[in-house]
Amino acid sequence: MKDFEQRLGQCRDQIDQIDKQLLELLVKRRQVTKRVGELKSQVGMPIFAPEREQQLLDSLKQRADAKAINPQLVEDVFRRIMRDSYKSQDEQGYRCVNPDINKVVVIGGGGQLGSVFVDLFTRTGYPVHIIEKHQWQQAKAIVMDADLVIVAVPINITDEIIKQLSYLPEQCVLADITSIKEQPLAAMLAVHKGPVLGLHPMFGPGVTGFIKQTIIICHGRMADKYQWLLQQFQVWGANNYQVEAAEHDNAMAMVQVMRHFSTACYGYHLMHEQADLEKLLAMSSPIYRLELAMVGRLFAQDPQLYADIIFSNTDNVAMMERFIDRFRDMLVDVKANDKQGFIEKFNQVANWFGDDAQAFLEESSIMLDKAKERE
Repeated sequence: MKDFEQRLGQCRDQIDQIDKQLLELLVKRRQVTKRVGELKSQVGMPIFAPEREQQLLDSLKQRADAKAINPQLVEDVFRRIMRDSYKSQDEQGYRCVNPDINKVVVIGGGGQLGSVFVDLFTRTGYPVHIIEKHQWQQAKAIVMDADLVIVAVPINITDEIIKQLSYLPEQCVLADITSIKEQPLAAMLAVHKGPVLGLHPMFGPGVTGFIKQTIIICHGRMADKYQWLLQQFQVWGANNYQVEAAEHDNAMAMVQVMRHFSTACYGYHLMHEQADLEKLLAMSSPIYRLELAMVGRLFAQDPQLYADIIFSNTDNVAMMERFIDRFRDMLVDVKANDKQGFIEKFNQVANWFGDDAQAFLEESSIMLDKAKERE
């Protein structure tokens, strides 16, 4: 036993030494990535280079496989290292794509999402001004010499604010960042003769930067006048995804409205059933724990935000009614004990998903593995 303890201690000492060496290498790597960030900032090169990242990961996984090391482990480790690298590069600041901009105004810039834009514009060297509710009397004077005005207010007052911006300079770019696009875009085009575009950042207010984040772009008018802004987003690390406003709103009815509504209904049901959350968690597999966490996450946030999204378009009601009808369709099979009918519907959906179903299974399995690491 004494000999075993001695050998075990030697192995642990070796592990400690290797861990120290790994730590020192991580420090050195971060120092290099900071220099990379400085170089990129000088020329306005985007922080996130997806092709470079994928090539590096593929190469590392091939080397790992050749050395009998789990390639998935290597990918997980280096993805986490790369996230830290992007953060270190973000700290270096960014090149200003259009230094001739006189003023950027963010209406609602003190809010959670508006403040993200304010922070990035400020750190990039743009002159930024914020207009909040108590400053509205001075709004006209503030925007008279603005080159960019971003409306970052709640959905329910976006149109009201836009309609009051008829006095913008003609060369000024007018944009909004709400989660619906057709209605605000039409309002902006009606009130302003200059450049107009609709933006939808596909991230929540907890985000501190644009690296690897998607911003949906809905063109309005004079796209050549706001190309500098789209380039600036890319320099900040964002993925610009361009789509027509109507197509965007139809997609969001699926991506946001239906998910938020069904999640809210499930939480409402759990409350009325007086479900014991602690027992549900204790008896749940990782996937159900994650699903329950997503339900709870919704109710930890601002109810006004989700109400605005769900109530933003009356067409959403018809979509939700169709969802309820299909819920009842499958419930009929269960009530009738028609297992075969349920299986047939299940297979119809599986065929519709096609190869994407397997891809989603693999992706969710990776997410679950990461979630279990935190337990």
